[in-house]
Amino acid sequence: MIYLDSAATTLQKPAVVSEAVSNAIGRLASPGRGGHRPAMLAAEVMFQCRQEAMKLFDVPSPDQVVLTCNATHGLNIAIQSLVKPGDTVLISGYEHNAVTRPLTALGANIKVATSPLFEQEILLDDFRTKLTGEVSCAIFTHVSNVFGYILPIGEMAALCRERRIPFILDASQSAGCISISLSKLGAEFIAMPGHKGLYGPQGTGLLLCGQKGRPVLYGGTGSVSLQQEMPDFLPDRLEAGTQNVCGAAGLLEGLRYVRRRKPEEILRHEQALLAIGKRGLSRIGGTTVYASSRPERQTGVLSFRIRGLDCEEAGEQLGRAGIAVRAGYHCAPYAHRSAGTLEGGTVRISVSAFNRSREMQILCDAVGQISKKKSGGP
Repeated sequence: MIYLDSAATTLQKPAVVSEAVSNAIGRLASPGRGGHRPAMLAAEVMFQCRQEAMKLFDVPSPDQVVLTCNATHGLNIAIQSLVKPGDTVLISGYEHNAVTRPLTALGANIKVATSPLFEQEILLDDFRTKLTGEVSCAIFTHVSNVFGYILPIGEMAALCRERRIPFILDASQSAGCISISLSKLGAEFIAMPGHKGLYGPQGTGLLLCGQKGRPVLYGGTGSVSLQQEMPDFLPDRLEAGTQNVCGAAGLLEGLRYVRRRKPEEILRHEQALLAIGKRGLSRIGGTTVYASSRPERQTGVLSFRIRGLDCEEAGEQLGRAGIAVRAGYHCAPYAHRSAGTLEGGTVRISVSAFNRSREMQILCDAVGQISKKKSGGP
């Protein structure tokens, strides 16, 4: 199978990731739950995972790296730490349901800064205009999970700092392929999954914390057990219950892989593949490709449509041809509304460090055949 769905999960991972998970199952217990060797080894792996993330994302202390189940878990912690019912929150028009559903559940007043696809200057102007006094918090994604659109988060962060408005960054699609610095951005929280650009297992994630935050889960931490309130220090404050130690062992190796390869090199590789896909798909009659004329504004994620063919059906046909893509709305109706694709969604391809140029050529050939059949060609 040609796997082009890495914006959902990077199925192809360094071999050491699965080896680390397998080894952990038989060797590691739970950190903070004993002084015996398996518990101490687990604590060491967890600490090394925090350290690797601290170095990769320029976090002042490993204690500020909280291990989560996924980016959604981290975003819920961040949002519930900063947003109260009725608060006005400014988001970008490219947010995932992992941001908008928690805000809706809290009864927040949501303001949206938007722009046409890949128009960073227009988005920044709208964000600046709407970042007014009643806004208590801003939340924005680094990269659209549907279109690979890189938002101008450096400038957006600077505006928030200038106006003393706390903000949360959703780095679900950028962690691992774009350099991120918690220290420079000054975010309250940055959330990311472990199973996408960090090449870790599903069920892992990181929340980089610029403040202590409010727990959404209460229980044992292996520390200050006589106290009935959650600890007031990180990471224990936000890590109740038994941790996914085996997942953390795999994530540690994924982080090490990204640090060795370097995010900027991974991004260059993905953008080179995207250029091949963009050229090939654009030559197919009846196909609309959502790509930036400025390649530096897009990661290795590309959406397209085939005229007259339902996107879900196109995705299924590609699947039957042995090519894994994702089709539909990608849990991001705000992004589709902003880009004008809310009716029907798109077919999305997303690459990783493990994809090759030949795979993009095979994809284009397959889409060409599907388009021909739809238009009644031979």
